[in-house]
Amino acid sequence: MPDIQFSSDEKEILVRKIKLYFTEELKQEIGRFDAEFLLDFFAGEIGGYFYNRGLYDAQAILSGKLDELGEAIYQLERPTEFRR
Repeated sequence: MPDIQFSSDEKEILVRKIKLYFTEELKQEIGRFDAEFLLDFFAGEIGGYFYNRGLYDAQAILSGKLDELGEAIYQLERPTEFRR
């Protein structure tokens, strides 16, 4: 898995959210550098867990859709003497 990379616009939004969280929830001021450092740390150390969870969720959805598709195809079958 390649490293998780954000565009500069995405990174700006995420850094702003980190700073806001520290201010509102922890009552601490955090600078841009520290917020970027935290973002990089979490992306590198924890990001894979979120990435994998997203893959598992996508796989489950796709599997469900394939089951639905298989059932729809089965419904199109014509009656014959052959048994399925």
